[in-house]
Amino acid sequence: MRGWSRVGTDIEIQHGFPHLETVRSAITALYRRLSPDTVRSFDTSVLPVEVAFSDDEDPYLGVQRVAGVMVRHLRLPDARMIVSFREMRHAGSVELAAGPEYFIELNPRFKTHRRDIGAALAHEVMHVCLHRLGLEFAGTRDNEILTDTASAYLGAGWLLLDAYRESSVSTQKLGYLTPEEFGYVLAKRALVFGEDPAPWFTSPQAYEAYTAGAARAREDARQPPLAAAGRWGRHRYARDRRAGAAHAGYAFEGRDPVRVTFPCPTCHQRIRVAVAGHLRARCGLCGTVLECDT
Repeated sequence: MRGWSRVGTDIEIQHGFPHLETVRSAITALYRRLSPDTVRSFDTSVLPVEVAFSDDEDPYLGVQRVAGVMVRHLRLPDARMIVSFREMRHAGSVELAAGPEYFIELNPRFKTHRRDIGAALAHEVMHVCLHRLGLEFAGTRDNEILTDTASAYLGAGWLLLDAYRESSVSTQKLGYLTPEEFGYVLAKRALVFGEDPAPWFTSPQAYEAYTAGAARAREDARQPPLAAAGRWGRHRYARDRRAGAAHAGYAFEGRDPVRVTFPCPTCHQRIRVAVAGHLRARCGLCGTVLECDT
């Protein structure tokens, strides 16, 4: 069982981008483990109507239905999710056995907060998906960040961000990522697939976090030596190039020729090219073609 849900009237929710490097490593790991073609096949997200509950739907039947939605979305046709409710501190847990049956337990609060069942199951079924892929990070925290990132990037985790709400009555957040980090991952997905999740958000705070995350995601495509870098970024890059100095995003190596390494703005795999003025570079992992001014 993992403590990835926080609900209450006086809790403090972390904001900003404290886990950004782990998030970026998780995106790289997805492209490496699944292949770019497989990642691109997740071009359509889980739709709101697929996880919606009617007022008279039985919660026990409903959780099985939504679990089936997640299984089909994540291409786990031979996996069977057995979902039940149990009193616990956390939102949910899953038993990662050999399969094909996996036992998921959810906090009974979801019987009355049915709008968030899709979010809880997106996280737990993604744990099963990553387990079957043999993809994990060392340490509980980093592995949970991988799970949240994978869920959001592959089209199910927008529900986790939508479950973030703050009011005078209660505050809730699901997942290990901050709301802005969820927004960042969803915006990275939107840039690749052209699918904007903003119309699906029912939480005003989720929309605000997505907007903040999207601004940070756009910055990735404006870092030198990318040609879209702004004036001050290009000036700093030229100064560092003359001095052979490294910056947070790029580093120089060698002498003849001098090369610069920098992260791909799509998958964050590092790219190495010669310092030779304007050129096009293709990422060796995701295949993104980048206009560079080296």
